[in-house]
Formats: sequence, structure tokens, C-alpha cells
Amino acid sequence: MALDLNAIRAKLNKLSGNSSRRDTLWRPQEGEEHVVRIIAFPDNDGQPFKERWFYYNIGNNPGLLAPHQFGSPDPIQELINELRSDGNKESYELAKKLYPKMRAYAAVIVRGEEDKGVRLWSFGKMVYQSLLNIMLDEDYGDITDSTSGRDIKVVCTKPPGRMYAVTDVRPRGKATALAESQKTAKTWIDNIPNLDDMYSCKSYDELGKIVNAWIGGEDDEDATNNTGTTRTASTTRTASTTRTTAAESSGSTPTSTTDDTPAKKYQNLDDAFADLEDDF
Repeated sequence: MALDLNAIRAKLNKLSGNSSRRDTLWRPQEGEEHVVRIIAFPDNDGQPFKERWFYYNIGNNPGLLAPHQFGSPDPIQELINELRSDGNKESYELAKKLYPKMRAYAAVIVRGEEDKGVRLWSFGKMVYQSLLNIMLDEDYGDITDSTSGRDIKVVCTKPPGRMYAVTDVRPRGKATALAESQKTAKTWIDNIPNLDDMYSCKSYDELGKIVNAWIGGEDDEDATNNTGTTRTASTTRTASTTRTTAAESSGSTPTSTTDDTPAKKYQNLDDAFADLEDDF
């Protein structure tokens, strides 16, 4: 049996720590037309895409993976619940700033860059809905099928007067195979990057420290730079104490951001999440 040198190189890079997140993640470039082939995630309850939820309006953090989505203790979600239960406008507005935002992920082969293997494409709600609608259109069928699926055209443009770029997705008119050979197709399908290897949750203590620093108007470098993955049963401040801090700090929460605008300034949401992907 012939050796798969590309697979061996990938394994060596992983073992030596030379593989980078930037190499694994792909995003369309503004003003260019790309063609990609989506490969459905296996063992994903029949869903072709994966979703992840991030807190990204908190201090200098471009994004924080929400432990709540995995059924784990989450001090930020606890604070959101308590603020909502208060029933007053101030608490409600603070809770809205804390709500996590969803990003969807697809495994893709980028045409013309097949030598880079399978990569992960991260996108927001609008692109997600468009792709799901294409998949539900009986004229196209299962676009992820390795033998009779369809490639997708991806065009990213920034209309005049718009703050963020807009990504348009359209299925190609003709069905094509994923790869020229079944062997290559199988190699790609068997080597989809593991999304869980790319992001890790901060500990309960770390998240509590970060949200408390944000509420207090502090710039806590230690809180924003830690990337621990362990969880503890309690935090320095409980959610109740944090809620009290929020009330005492009325007026100190950021006013220059909106529900959909990260604390830093970015040209588009993909740039914000590219920053997130680099920082993890």
C-alpha cells in the first residue's frame, strides 16, 4: 500500500505543534469570488454544520466560548439569568450586552487550493440560513454528496454605506464529484479538522473574573489573556455578587458598543472572529 505523504506531514505537524489555526480556518476575501465544496460533518445528528456560541462584547476579548452550550457551569449565563429576573430596564439592557452570539462552521475544500486539505469556514446567521435554504431546495438535492453534490460560489462584497461586508452564496449549476478520485475524497472526508481542538472554554473562575472586570470598567490583562480549560466549583465572586457589582457600577459599562458590535473596531464580523481565532 502506497504511503499518503500529505497525511504523514499533517500528522508530523500536529505532533510537533507546527500546525496553526490560521492554516485550518478559511474565510472569503472581500472582492473575490471563491468556489468551495462543503463536506458534511460526520456523527453530527444528521446536521451538515456545527454551531458554537461566543460572548464577544466583554472587555478586550474578541470572543469567549460559552460553557453553557455544553451543559457546563457558566458564570456569565448565571449573571444573564439573574439580570433578566430583576425585571428592571437597566438590568435587562446589561443582560442584552452579555448575550452570546452564534457562529456556524462548515468543513470545506476550497477549489484551487485542494493541496491545503479540508478547512473550516466560519460564518454568521445570514450565510447559515442561505446555505440551509439551498440544501432544502429539491432542485439541488444533497450538495454535500461526494459523488453528486454541488460546489458553492462564495462572494464577499461591501456595499456602499454599509459597515460590514456581505457574503453571498450560490450553488453551481452542475453536479460534480468532490474529488477526481474516490481515494482523495475519502482522505478528505476522514480528515475533517476537529472543531473542539480549536477552541477551549476558560474556567469558571476565569470567566467570573473577566465579567467582573468588565462590569467594573477595568482592563484586566490577566483575565483577558488566560486560556485555561479546567473548571472549578466556585468563583472569586458569585453571580449574585457580580449582579450587585453591576448595580453599583451603573453608568460604568461600555456605551460605545451595540449588541452586534465587538468592543474592538473591525471592518466586518469575520475580521472580529478572525481575531478570536488567532487569540485562542
